[in-house]
Amino acid sequence: MNPTTLALLAALLVPTLPTVAPKEPGPTPSPPGSTSIPAYVQRVAPAVVGIKTQIPLDRPSVLTLGPLRSGSGVIFDPAGYVVTVGYILTDAATIRVSLRDGRIVPARLVGLDQEQGFGVIKLEGDGPWPTAPLGDSSTVAVGSPVGTIGVDSDNDLLFSQGSVREIRSFTGYWEYLLDRAFIVQPYNPSFGGSPLVNTQGEVIGVTSLRLGEPPHVNLAIPIEHFVAVKDELIREGRVKSRRVRPWIGLYTAAAEEGLVVAGASPAGPAIEAGFERGDVIVRVNGEKVESQEDFYRKLWRTEVGQEITIVVLRESRFHVITLRPIDRYRLLSLPGK
Repeated sequence: MNPTTLALLAALLVPTLPTVAPKEPGPTPSPPGSTSIPAYVQRVAPAVVGIKTQIPLDRPSVLTLGPLRSGSGVIFDPAGYVVTVGYILTDAATIRVSLRDGRIVPARLVGLDQEQGFGVIKLEGDGPWPTAPLGDSSTVAVGSPVGTIGVDSDNDLLFSQGSVREIRSFTGYWEYLLDRAFIVQPYNPSFGGSPLVNTQGEVIGVTSLRLGEPPHVNLAIPIEHFVAVKDELIREGRVKSRRVRPWIGLYTAAAEEGLVVAGASPAGPAIEAGFERGDVIVRVNGEKVESQEDFYRKLWRTEVGQEITIVVLRESRFHVITLRPIDRYRLLSLPGK
């Protein structure tokens, strides 16, 4: 295996926590009401919150995301509902939220959308809660001016003005695919859960990841994906009307050799199925695999509990691995599950 592939696999398997990184170069904190903050940012800023979660050490997500997580979110409903990025909340035992007025309040998990990457919490107490309006992200185009608003570990506001550099699909090594995602520049170091807003002061996305080498960019999940399911997510804890997506917990990476196995979730069927790091995935149920996205789409055409076969190339020999996908929500503690 060439050095590039080895380096990529090593990077994927090092446990990382995608949280606020205030020490990196980027936007500087600004006090509430500062005249340097654009009007559209000031409209949303009161509803932007900081989120800190604690996860029990025996939960599977601790290995990749850590037991202590932090990020941002935005209150979108006067009842105290907050939307953020899902990985901050996965397996969380306690959730504490910092408001712009200095209050720190507990919150409870309401729901997770693992397919799109959103999470919803509800603030405990009677409020009053400031809110930000949800906009129409379907009209966003390449070049559209946007702002990213988050908070750092000291609950200082971090905002950045930029634009949408690309609109494209995105795949993640953890069996994740967005058909439509925003690539935003410049990046904001408080990327985890920070709202992406338009110049009308409407939330049009939730910032999820930092991508690439310096100068970095942010990946933002368009709010259209959330608006379509938010009521069901709040009511049911997950989107039950959506077909259950089979999950095997296999980590993969695109390399020169093809789609390469980089590891596996400790809670998924793949961990004991016989995969080895560096295996090249060739076929799923007899169909050739062309890319990571193609692999996911073929995997998701199967059924939960149905035996599937995956052919891998290992040291110039083909190996057939059989396993049964599961519903990964069954691993989570969700309201209404």
